[in-house]
Amino acid sequence: MSTIPLIPGLRALLEHRQAITRRCERAQGRIIAHVFHRDGRPIKSLRRAWRTACGDAGLPGLLPHDLRRSAVRNLERAGISRSVAMKLTGHKTEAVYRRDAIVAESDLRDAGTKLAATLGTAAVRAPLSDNSVTVRKERSLNA
Repeated sequence: MSTIPLIPGLRALLEHRQAITRRCERAQGRIIAHVFHRDGRPIKSLRRAWRTACGDAGLPGLLPHDLRRSAVRNLERAGISRSVAMKLTGHKTEAVYRRDAIVAESDLRDAGTKLAATLGTAAVRAPLSDNSVTVRKERSLNA
């Protein structure tokens, strides 16, 4: 079992859903056991509901796993320790966690800025394209 912190945005969403459910319960005179429902009836197809919601949000083709990757990136950027982040996201191995911890160019640019600030230099003030070097591993002739 995992414990998820109830951050303000999540709390607000759950309170909103609870209010909707209470209104439905009063109108229908029955208890509704689901947090997410359609007028008190359970959602039959999560896949179809997901596809519809993503389309309505302007994100067609988004996969549920994409949210896990986003969560990993957000946790990394927030400086949350890897062991805590893995517990929150449900990753069982560090290898799989690292696979989901995608690094973007903006992350590299931020790292360069932080490094320059720590070293007391102004080396990384220009955009990444002006101050970066791409390194490609060459294949060995013996390989």
